[in-house]
Amino acid sequence: MLSVPNRKCIRRLSDRSLKAARTRNIIAVIAIALTTILFTSLFTIGASINYSFQQQNFRQAGGDMHATFKNLTEAQLLELKNDPLIKEYGTRLFIGMTDSEPPFNKSHIEISYMDANEAKHYFIEPVEGSLPREGTDEAATDTRVLALLGIEPKVGAKFTIPVGIDENTQDAQYVERTFTLSGWWEYDSAMVASNVILPRSAAEALCTLSAGAPQSQTGKWHLDVMFDSAFHIRENAEQVLANHGYQCEEPTADNYIAIGVNWGYTAAQIDATIDPMSVLAILAMLLLIMFTGYLIIYNVFQISVTNDIRFYGLLKTIGTTGKQIRRMIRRQAYILSLFGIPLGWIIGFLVGIKLTPIIMEQTSYTTTFVSFNPLIFVGAAVFSLITVRISCRKPGKMASRVSPIEAVRYTDASVRLSKTRHGKHAARKSSGARLPRMAWANLGRSRGKTVITVVSLSLAVVLMQITYTFAIGFDMDKYLADKSAVDFVVGDAAYFQTGSGFSSTDEAVPENVIADIDAQGGITESGRIYGQVSNVQEFVTEDWYRQSQARWNTEAALDQIIEGMEHTPDGLLADRAQLYGMEDFPLSKLTVLDGDLSALSDPTQNAVAAVYTSDDYGEPEEQSHWAKVGDTVHLRYVEEFEYYYEDTGEVIPADELDAVYMGDRAIASRAKTYRDKEYTVAAAVIIPGSLDYRFYGADQFVMGAAQFTQDTQTNSVMTYVFDTEDAATDRMEAFLADYTENVQPLFDYESKATYQAEFEGFRSMFLTLGSVLSLIIGLVGVLNFLNAVLTGIITRRHEFAVLQAIGMTGKQLKHMLMLEGLYYAMLALILSFVLSVTLGPVIGMGCSSMFWFFSYRFTLLPILLLLPVFALLGLAIPRITCRSAMHRTVVERLRTEE
Repeated sequence: MLSVPNRKCIRRLSDRSLKAARTRNIIAVIAIALTTILFTSLFTIGASINYSFQQQNFRQAGGDMHATFKNLTEAQLLELKNDPLIKEYGTRLFIGMTDSEPPFNKSHIEISYMDANEAKHYFIEPVEGSLPREGTDEAATDTRVLALLGIEPKVGAKFTIPVGIDENTQDAQYVERTFTLSGWWEYDSAMVASNVILPRSAAEALCTLSAGAPQSQTGKWHLDVMFDSAFHIRENAEQVLANHGYQCEEPTADNYIAIGVNWGYTAAQIDATIDPMSVLAILAMLLLIMFTGYLIIYNVFQISVTNDIRFYGLLKTIGTTGKQIRRMIRRQAYILSLFGIPLGWIIGFLVGIKLTPIIMEQTSYTTTFVSFNPLIFVGAAVFSLITVRISCRKPGKMASRVSPIEAVRYTDASVRLSKTRHGKHAARKSSGARLPRMAWANLGRSRGKTVITVVSLSLAVVLMQITYTFAIGFDMDKYLADKSAVDFVVGDAAYFQTGSGFSSTDEAVPENVIADIDAQGGITESGRIYGQVSNVQEFVTEDWYRQSQARWNTEAALDQIIEGMEHTPDGLLADRAQLYGMEDFPLSKLTVLDGDLSALSDPTQNAVAAVYTSDDYGEPEEQSHWAKVGDTVHLRYVEEFEYYYEDTGEVIPADELDAVYMGDRAIASRAKTYRDKEYTVAAAVIIPGSLDYRFYGADQFVMGAAQFTQDTQTNSVMTYVFDTEDAATDRMEAFLADYTENVQPLFDYESKATYQAEFEGFRSMFLTLGSVLSLIIGLVGVLNFLNAVLTGIITRRHEFAVLQAIGMTGKQLKHMLMLEGLYYAMLALILSFVLSVTLGPVIGMGCSSMFWFFSYRFTLLPILLLLPVFALLGLAIPRITCRSAMHRTVVERLRTEE
């Protein structure tokens, strides 16, 4: 056989064949467009959510610079900023924060100097005015700070603010300064801190008030930098330090400089947390979409090749090679892609930008940013073309391998088979039970087409089933058990601020506040949680101390810390302990891992509960505490410490301590006046996150309220917690909102309703995503169904004309086709049921391992709801397509060879 090398001829044949198959082309373009819609919408949603998350994370992190070099001297700043690895930088001179008195007690406000580039990356861009000019008394801030001060946002307005100097040191002081407003910007609720920006001259003048204690932040420079990319940020920052002889591992070394990596970057999080399961999940999603597109595109070209098999056979007789025929089919697919992919881009992007805000509304992230990244469209096109290429491969092989004789036999055999099965005898008995048999037999004539149609329909049902199972599996009781064990928690405003916790009698909830709350009525149960405001020590082994502190300190740092700790004669270390005092109601909310809490209510039994931590899935971490039920705990209540030099043991007089801290000699402390007491561990417990100190770093123990107040000789209420009647919940919510805002602004509260809304939003997000994906895949399935029915009718028009010519009525023919459609639908539902029953428990186990608040519940509700929809589709589509395809007379169709 001679090969036809003329590429132009092959292209002409391909294009003419393409023009002749108009119905096929329309269906194929829609199929390619739907596949592209899936990819484009998914990539748009993913990119937009990622961009939104990053932008919100940057605001929470304070800025969008890759890394920060912290607490630098000016000389170190000048040395590091010109490193070749650094592509962009900004500088900041930190002064301090405002005090914690009203109106600032519920706000975090930082005061510093920033250069223009630093301010931009901190999202500080005045909407009116400008950053302060050098050598003036100007300052710029946001509308939140101005509102707290009662100042109208107007350039030139005067405002006075307290500035913290040497905070968290013995030299801490607050000085009031008055500034002229040079510019302001809108407050962003996503920002953890508000900023007041001063000129460098004013900042340096305030820094001269610092006593210079090493632990003070006043007067320290921060260098924020950008590298080439957001990947390997930590490695790049460490290399910059190494280039100049510094390191970030040993805090006690002279060349130590602390660094911070911006956790807001997805790339940085991937660097730190990427795991094989996450990669597999992403690949599985992409493969699912490719498979969905493959089902319909493959089916379109498979049916097209089957219809044109004689044409390809004739081409073989004139010397066309199999390779050239495959090229013809691929060319047709790519030409159709030129129409389908742009259509999919437009619709997919519109779907993506419409869905992204809906999804983001269900999260705690309040602002949505739409990403216009060109990679969205490039990626969608590449994956769509790969899907098209794979989909037309098998039909191309089929067309390229057929010989002319086989092509003719294929068509003739089909016609003879039809005549044999549906001859005169069949036509006379085509009523009653015969029609269902004929319809069922017709499905078996092209098993490949039937399987693909059934699978594509089932895929949408199974996905909807999984989505619904996933959504109803989110267990609110589990979620709230950890997030909010009680209906309401009331405490000092600082207690609810990130990293603040509770440590002072000034932060205690007074009895008059509790009385005001109780007076509202509707409280079913309530209790006080007492917080520790005094110094308490426990005695632990060195091995335990190293194990518990290793997550925060290097081995060398631990050696130095342990050297300065107080040792008992038997080798134990005096370490800080954290105590709770709880009344019966909060005690009842603890998760008891071992033992019994009843002994805590009797102060004569000297009982405590050891507090263990749990992982993200609520599983207790057995190595999170050394004390087990039955162990004896030795606690020391320290009333006074004495300080001494580590090298000589010489005691330092109290009036010399400030000067000593400025020196180079290492100092240590030990208890001077104290009371010792031993307790028995009655239980091992986990404290719900809403009831604890909200920070961790020392071994914790729970006591009954009476035992706590008796032994610590303190009675500071950290939080007042309570449950309310359902009818009183909204009333209490409204009361506390007004009470903590207007009557007692030093206090704040948390309610279960907040977490319920958060939970519902989280569940709704997944339900929305799954429903949209199911809808698009469902459209693919319906289109595949329509394609199968329509092409089946078109290719069998001659056969149907023969059947009608020998006695089958048009009504009987429609009934037979409608039964075929109904069988398709029923087979799809049966397959969906089998897959749901088989895959459901497996997916449930996987979800339970991913989400600690997930509980698998088997349900068939989506299948039952889709049953009438599928039955209607199975009956309606064949009826409609039959009517359009049979518009010519029987004689005309008999004269036409199909």
